[in-house]
Amino acid sequence: MNTNDTEWVSKTRMKQQMNDLQDLGMQLTRLAPDTLKKIGLHEDLLEAILTYKKITANGALKRQAQYIGRLMRDTDPEPIERFLAKLRGDNAAHNAFLQRVEQTRERLIADNDALTVFMADHPHADANKLRTLIRNTRKEQELSKPPKNFRALFQEIKSVMEGGGSDSSIQEQQQAEP
Repeated sequence: MNTNDTEWVSKTRMKQQMNDLQDLGMQLTRLAPDTLKKIGLHEDLLEAILTYKKITANGALKRQAQYIGRLMRDTDPEPIERFLAKLRGDNAAHNAFLQRVEQTRERLIADNDALTVFMADHPHADANKLRTLIRNTRKEQELSKPPKNFRALFQEIKSVMEGGGSDSSIQEQQQAEP
């Protein structure tokens, strides 16, 4: 082996890397098939994971887990780890985004003028749908009903904010007002 071309890795380290990849593959077996398809896994790996979910015999499960581990060696683990981190809520940027969505929802519920500012920042948003959701959310809160529209408003704001633009001018206006 030429040390100029590749870095020497101990056998112990290689085994640890393979075990880590197999563990990552096992984390994928706990996900729903629809979620797995969103990751964009290689077809063989996706099929192996779906097969693993159908197996009930312990020996067969172990062999299938090893097969998944072998397939994982040919897969870049970074996108998978990022996706799993996002599902667990480990992604700080995603958490910050969700907090901005939450703050925007609170402002929209509390202040009638906040919708005008939000629409200026996000002209592609459906103003009538937002107005209806805000009104229904206020009514839900007054009558102490379950937060169906409250959640729907959050999802609508989230999809609008993911679609482009930012709510920085809403924050600037909130800071400027006494």
